[in-house]
Parts: sequence; C-alpha cells; structure tokens
Amino acid sequence: MGFEDHMRAALAEAQAAALRGEVPVGAVICDPSGRVVARAGNRTRERADPTAHAEILAIRAACGARGSERLEGHALWVTLEPCAMCAAAIAAARLDRLIYGAPDPKSGGVRHGARVLDHPQAHHAPEVIAGVGAVASAALLRGFFAERR
Repeated sequence: MGFEDHMRAALAEAQAAALRGEVPVGAVICDPSGRVVARAGNRTRERADPTAHAEILAIRAACGARGSERLEGHALWVTLEPCAMCAAAIAAARLDRLIYGAPDPKSGGVRHGARVLDHPQAHHAPEVIAGVGAVASAALLRGFFAERR
C-alpha cells in the first residue's frame, strides 16, 4: 500500500461509518514499514460513547496490538481534521505523522480551533500533512449531512 492507498482505506472506513448512521470519519494507522495495523470509523452513536471517534478507536487498537501506549514511527491517516480530543490523543500516543483529508474549521483541533499540537503543553507534535483526499472526504461529509437535513 502506498500513501494514497492509506487514505483510500480511511475513506472506506468513513463510508462504513456512514452506513451505520455515524458521522463518516475513518482512520488508518500504519507501522514504520507501511503495514496497516489498525483501522476504524466513528462509532459514537453505536457505543453511546462521545470518545469513540475513528482516531481514538484506531489508536486504541494499534496500542493494543503493539502492547504499548506509544506509537513512535507510526502514521495516522484520517479523513477529517482531528478535533481537540483526538489531537491530544495523537500527541500522547507519540505518532510520528498525521495525514488528514478535509479541514474542519468548526470543530478541528489541529489547524483550527484549539490548535492542540502547536500548544506549548503538547508533549509531542507529529509531522502534519493536510489535504490528502480532501475533496473525497469533504464530499462524503456533505452528502451525509445533506441527507439528514
């Protein structure tokens, strides 16, 4: 799998979340060799858990598989700019790289809002690459919310 393939895998997780009635956000975590070690889509409604964001679920799965709370050398692909909660979890997990699709001016916590990773209290700031798969990610979100209005 290559760089774009990982975002396509995250988009597949987002599409699966939409089919479950969840906000369509998907995430994939890869180890240093590029192998996918975790994937998840939002499950906040299904689990009645406001922390069950795609990023949090993927981080939990990757940490469990690794047997460590740290994911040095790992990269996270996610379809939407992470919120402040997820950005803090990304920093705590010590992920090396964050690649996200669509920006989130309303609730984002990386380039918008709290800008958690830029804060002096952030223990770690990964490399951030924004806009990968942004058009497809944004279209999926727009379509999901248009159906509900």
